[in-house]
Amino acid sequence: MAVSDETVAVEQGASPAQSPLVAVTFQRNAKRKEKYLEAEPKVLGITQICFSVYMIISLSLFRAKGLSSSGSDIPLLVFSLLIIVAGSVAVAAKNLHLPTLTACLVMQILACVASFLNMIFTIILLGVPSTNCWFNSFERNTVNSTYNYNTICQQVESIHSHFFAGGILIQACLLAISATLAAYCCKVVNCCGAANKMPVITIQSPADQQKEG
Repeated sequence: MAVSDETVAVEQGASPAQSPLVAVTFQRNAKRKEKYLEAEPKVLGITQICFSVYMIISLSLFRAKGLSSSGSDIPLLVFSLLIIVAGSVAVAAKNLHLPTLTACLVMQILACVASFLNMIFTIILLGVPSTNCWFNSFERNTVNSTYNYNTICQQVESIHSHFFAGGILIQACLLAISATLAAYCCKVVNCCGAANKMPVITIQSPADQQKEG
């Protein structure tokens, strides 16, 4: 049996001048890029974008209303933008263009890191009370006691805690999505190992050999 990178020819009882009865050819799997489509990149990419947009809009509303007293939400906003970019690249990689798939792999690895850090920041923000509401409540009760701002602040705190508790689940989901897309990109780009080759076996009948002779 003679083995080369592209072709392996096997023949028993044949001289070098004769054609082999059995020829085994190893060819690259032309459909290996299609494995990326098995991950449903369009669905997962759009999910990444939607979850991140939801987080950005919600955090922006908290800041606009003065209900965010911590600077921990700024990295959360920045990393959410990065995940939006990663989701967009994942959707664009549906064309199975190799450079786009490579860019998708890099962005999804960064998105994994960003989602993990966002989860940490979300846990931090979950434990940070909205002090601005209570401070403003004290001032307003001093001037006008007709409104029960304490009740309003309690409702704000409830919304605050529920939002960030849900945010932890969202970041965990984004982390899982990023890891899934990165794994499929890695298979296609072949950064995890050599490209697989498919064996193609060709069998010649004696009649075909006589024609060739």
